[in-house]
Amino acid sequence: MPEHVKKKLQEEIDLLEHELNHELPAELKKAVALGDLSENAEYHMAKQRQEFVRARLGMMKKRMAELSLMNLANIPRDRAALGSTLVVFDSTKDEEIVYKLVTSEESDVTKGMVSTTSPIGRSLMGKKVGDVTTVVTPGGTRELEVLKLTTMHDATDQRTESQA
Repeated sequence: MPEHVKKKLQEEIDLLEHELNHELPAELKKAVALGDLSENAEYHMAKQRQEFVRARLGMMKKRMAELSLMNLANIPRDRAALGSTLVVFDSTKDEEIVYKLVTSEESDVTKGMVSTTSPIGRSLMGKKVGDVTTVVTPGGTRELEVLKLTTMHDATDQRTESQA
């Protein structure tokens, strides 16, 4: 898992745990002191927030565990996968576009970083140079031809060579 993704997830987990263990108990204590809980909006809002934070915290910890189990050695060296950068020709728009396949946490379409779970990401997964794929997006159907592919391993090899 990329270190910056792990750090970002851990920061959110830490914030949620702090809120759950420190801020929300204080809010609940203050709301209880106001009296009648059946008509106490502050109490009900704090309880709802507590449920939301617990659920979000569970999701974040699960995602962290999933990403920790990711074995980078299993990512293919000869076709598009997580960490690959592709130059594609979009025949619908008649232009070349660069996409990097990333985790959903890193996704930023404005920077060309598409999640492997997005429609474009899914359609490019497993593709090689010369492959053509059709992708259905909210903006319509697009046909993409892979012109260039740099896998995560190629990028690592290039960095290692330049440091030597």
